[in-house]
Amino acid sequence: MLIPIALMLVVIIGGALFWAIRSGQYEDMEGPAYRILMDDDDPLIPGNEDARRPQGSDGDAEPPREDDRR
Repeated sequence: MLIPIALMLVVIIGGALFWAIRSGQYEDMEGPAYRILMDDDDPLIPGNEDARRPQGSDGDAEPPREDDRR
């Protein structure tokens, strides 16, 4: 009984690994590691309009809630 269970487990794990490789899960192994090191506050990055605003110029900022005033 133990051998058929072990064989089914090997087939399931092998299928999951084969699916992951074919679907591109392992294509870019270094991208996420470098992406976290990149400076998101750089105003020259396209689509980063929030970094272009000077600090404290939020005209639509919400006032502090009662819970936050301590």
